[in-house]
Amino acid sequence: MSIATRDPDDRATSPDDAVAEHRHGSFFGRRKGHKLRSHQADLIAQLLPRLALDITAPSPANLAELFDTPVDHVRLEIGFGGGEHLIAEALAFPNTGFIGCEPYVNGMAKILAQIEANNIGNIRLFAGDAAELVAWAPAQSLERIDLIHPDPWPKRRHWKRRFVQDVTVAAMARVLEPDGEFRFVCDIDGYVAWTLAHLQHSPDFAWLAERADDWRLPWPGYTMTRYGRKAEREGRRAAYLRFRRTSS
Repeated sequence: MSIATRDPDDRATSPDDAVAEHRHGSFFGRRKGHKLRSHQADLIAQLLPRLALDITAPSPANLAELFDTPVDHVRLEIGFGGGEHLIAEALAFPNTGFIGCEPYVNGMAKILAQIEANNIGNIRLFAGDAAELVAWAPAQSLERIDLIHPDPWPKRRHWKRRFVQDVTVAAMARVLEPDGEFRFVCDIDGYVAWTLAHLQHSPDFAWLAERADDWRLPWPGYTMTRYGRKAEREGRRAAYLRFRRTSS
């Protein structure tokens, strides 16, 4: 399974147009989109290898070991796009470690520039398949997983490409701490209904909404992404879903 990939500024692109794979801190594959500026290319070549995860190596016993400074918990954001939400979270929670997954090279270049500008030390990056990253992570190692405005793959024949599937829901349950959360934001009703069905079918998750505003409004402290603002301008209303990992 491969994560849906998208231009940080717009709706998704084809997986063939994104970075195909990432090994040993280097990019391989087509770089589709805006040509990287010189400094962005330098960041990809010099800063990314220091921050990139290598999942060909055994995972650490505790993901906190990935960070140079002590962190209390680790969170994962899948498909961070332009990085607006991930950067805001990392700055707001300096004692939490963040792993950002984004195969699209322009998104990776943008977040590297923000990491450099803000001297952020609690972010690590992965440019490959999020499902593989989740499979690599140790059990009960993540406090939270965020999936914000993913590609909805609207055509029926492409539904199997959606990140939310029974197998990935089970994989997330394995790596989340007890009472950890999976958070999902989407402005496409079909994918919202799909996600609700899959998570409510799972015995490992409980939907936290008690009233309509719990899913109609962003949770406190949420940072709106560039794509989220575009969806609002175009009249698409997002749903904000939170699911708690139930205790075994």
